[in-house]
Amino acid sequence: MKKLVFLIALFTFIGCQNKDEKTDTSIDETAIKISGKELFEGEGNCIACHKPDQKIIGPSLQDIAKIYKEKNASIVLFLKEESEPIIDPSQYDIMKTNFAITKSMSDEQLKALEDYIYSFSK
Repeated sequence: MKKLVFLIALFTFIGCQNKDEKTDTSIDETAIKISGKELFEGEGNCIACHKPDQKIIGPSLQDIAKIYKEKNASIVLFLKEESEPIIDPSQYDIMKTNFAITKSMSDEQLKALEDYIYSFSK
């Protein structure tokens, strides 16, 4: 991960010479999505229960993104256990076991995770 961040920073620095901000923004968004994906599949171990397009134990990422956008809700607040579940509350007890992991994440990590989940919205 450190190598990836270093390479992204290096390419951003080199690529920023006489470039407009759109390029910088797209690089930053790509870095956030990569970080969110790494958290989702690695440290967060979210992939054990959530898949992009099908319900396994928890809802699919597509369903999560769709419903949270429709309700203008915050995935970050849910992962901090500061808001109620809005998708399948009957599965909340299973999800509660993972809050120790998500509560230990920084706000930036949680935002990256949220952005990654939203990347699955249609």
